[in-house]
Amino acid sequence: MSAEAANNDKRDSAWPELEKAEKLARGAALKWASGIFYRPDQLERLGQYRKRETQRTSSVQSRLKSAVQSYLEGVGTGLGQLRTSLDDIRAVGRTMVEVQEECQNKVGSFESLGQLSSLVSDHVQLSTAVHHLHQVFSVPEVVAETRQLIEERRLLEAHTKLMEMECWRDDILYQLHRAGKQSTEGEQVVLSYFSGVGQLNEDLVKELWDVVSCGLTLVKQDPALFVSAIRVIEREEKIDQVTLDSQSQHKFLPPGRPKNLRHMFFKVIEQSTAAQFRARHTDTKGPGLANHLAALQNNVLNDLKVVKHLMVQCCPPHYNILQTYAVLHHTCLSGHLQDIISWDLEKGEIYTVLNWIRHVYHSSPEMMDHPDLFPDVDVASLGPLISQDALEQLQNKYVNAVRVALSDWMQKALEAEVSDWYSEGEPESDHEGYYHSSLPAIVTQMLEENVQVAITIGDRLRDQVVVMALQELEIFLYRLREAVICFGKERSKDSQPKYYLLYLLTVVNNCIAFRKSVQWLQQQSDGGSRSDGCTKASHSIDTAVDRAMKKGCRLLIDKMLLELQPHFLQLLTGSWLSGCEFIDSTCTVIDTYYSYFSHIREPIFQFMLVEGLRLVVIEYIRRLMLKKIICKNAGEREKVWHRLSHDATQLRELFSNLGLEEAERLTNAISSVSELIKLKDSSLLSLEVSGLVANYPDISDEHVSVLLDIRGDVSKEVRGTVLEMLEQSSLMPPEDYQPIFSDILVPAPVLPFCLHTVKCG
Repeated sequence: MSAEAANNDKRDSAWPELEKAEKLARGAALKWASGIFYRPDQLERLGQYRKRETQRTSSVQSRLKSAVQSYLEGVGTGLGQLRTSLDDIRAVGRTMVEVQEECQNKVGSFESLGQLSSLVSDHVQLSTAVHHLHQVFSVPEVVAETRQLIEERRLLEAHTKLMEMECWRDDILYQLHRAGKQSTEGEQVVLSYFSGVGQLNEDLVKELWDVVSCGLTLVKQDPALFVSAIRVIEREEKIDQVTLDSQSQHKFLPPGRPKNLRHMFFKVIEQSTAAQFRARHTDTKGPGLANHLAALQNNVLNDLKVVKHLMVQCCPPHYNILQTYAVLHHTCLSGHLQDIISWDLEKGEIYTVLNWIRHVYHSSPEMMDHPDLFPDVDVASLGPLISQDALEQLQNKYVNAVRVALSDWMQKALEAEVSDWYSEGEPESDHEGYYHSSLPAIVTQMLEENVQVAITIGDRLRDQVVVMALQELEIFLYRLREAVICFGKERSKDSQPKYYLLYLLTVVNNCIAFRKSVQWLQQQSDGGSRSDGCTKASHSIDTAVDRAMKKGCRLLIDKMLLELQPHFLQLLTGSWLSGCEFIDSTCTVIDTYYSYFSHIREPIFQFMLVEGLRLVVIEYIRRLMLKKIICKNAGEREKVWHRLSHDATQLRELFSNLGLEEAERLTNAISSVSELIKLKDSSLLSLEVSGLVANYPDISDEHVSVLLDIRGDVSKEVRGTVLEMLEQSSLMPPEDYQPIFSDILVPAPVLPFCLHTVKCG
């Protein structure tokens, strides 16, 4: 028992999977038995279950035995085959050893065959020579005949004889190659004897290229000669192909092969095409460039017509000769235009090139869009004539040339205009009485002409020229403003120009005309999406127009104010308080000047009314504050208020009659000052000043202090209260506010300084 247990332990340690399988089987059996016999009545069928399981176990054991038996038989068969193979290998090894020993014993016998091999080679050479003896003797005669045929341009016949001689030569060389003597003296003898064939080949090829280079002419005059050349080329291409195919088999390539004549054919027509596109700058200067491009246009079109209608019939379809010529002309023309662009071209020449590139070459019915070429020539596949970068550079070059010309023209026009300002003649006026000169028309015409020319090229160039025109016009307007400033200095001289005012009116009206030119230029760019450069240029030139125009307006108003200065000196004097002479004479001067200003077009005339009245009011209040009178009592304050109110009313009525709707708003500044002086109860000054600050936020405490001084009855406490309130209620002026008090400078107060009277010793 102990021995059996030991065997079981040994088996379990050797086959751990067996133990695991047995446990799983016992567990499955126990589970099955517990499921079957969980009721007592099932025990009666125990014998049936035992018999059925016994039969199932026997069946499984039988299948296992059969499988193991089959496996053992297969292993036995394989072992038998391995034993047989091992015996065969040993037999082959013994045979190889015997063969090796036999070869080593007979090496000396093979050395005696070398002499026999040499005799066989000599026999092959002699046999080849005898076989081609007739052809060899006739080579000089055939060479002479072939040369004669080449000179007579009988190309097909010459090529037939040349092929025949090449065939003789190559056949002899191949026989030598087969004999293994390809590098021997015999091959050199053959090549030397057939040297005339190589020379004939060169002569024939030269003649072929002469015919091909003149192909466009020959297809019209003698197409048979051109066709013969094409047939020779195609023959050689087939021979090249056959030779290359046989090279892989026979390892033999005849001398001079492959000739690649078809490839050379396209090279020759490329060279002959490129020869048409040559010119020197000196020969195409000015109008000569347009004539040169017109000649190129005519030549290219005629060449392509000849190719389509004549040469296409002479060439094989796979040559695609029409598209080939179109590509060649396109490529050569592109390179030629690059050379032209590199020259130092003038403005008109650059335009000629741009117009030819953009509108003649691709889209003109007299060029690539000709009905005879459509649809055989695919223009779209040719691509642009010059690159986009080169086109941009050419357009920039054109814009710079136009810029230089415009700057020079406008400078000369401005110089002529300025010289007219100092002349003895009046400026021109139109049927409505508005003064003007020819300057805006000259400048506008120059700008419009250049923009219209640019439009014919394309939107991109149009935008560039518009931006350039706006920039140059801006520079011109700044020069015009500087000239107006210099002209304005003449008023202080004794020899003031005779028609100083009229020419200033002319300048203002000219600026209005320039604004219309600016608007026209901006509209040209508005046709597409406006570029950033155009937007910036538009903002800058609007500022330049306003500055030049407002400078002329200010000089006109300054001239009026200069004449009003003697009248303003009467303010706060006895004569001013007692009568109306001041305001009457002032209104007379203003009315006189505005009779001149009425020759300015709207809306600038309205600006002149507003600005003129604003400056008159500023000057009026400035003079009032500079006088620094002090009213001694309410009666004097009443008189000052009355005169100020009367003057404000007169100015308001005058400018209202001139057509100014804002006269009341501007003259209210004088009325507000008068109300501050008139106020009887000084305790209400804070309220009055707060209203003044609300209407005129640019008023300062210095201005209020001067007005309080004029009253003469303001105590120190009230003054402090008013100024403190003013400081607390200061406001920022609105954006559209027209300043009045900020343009009035108040002199610093003079401190009292007294000296005691002493006697001089």
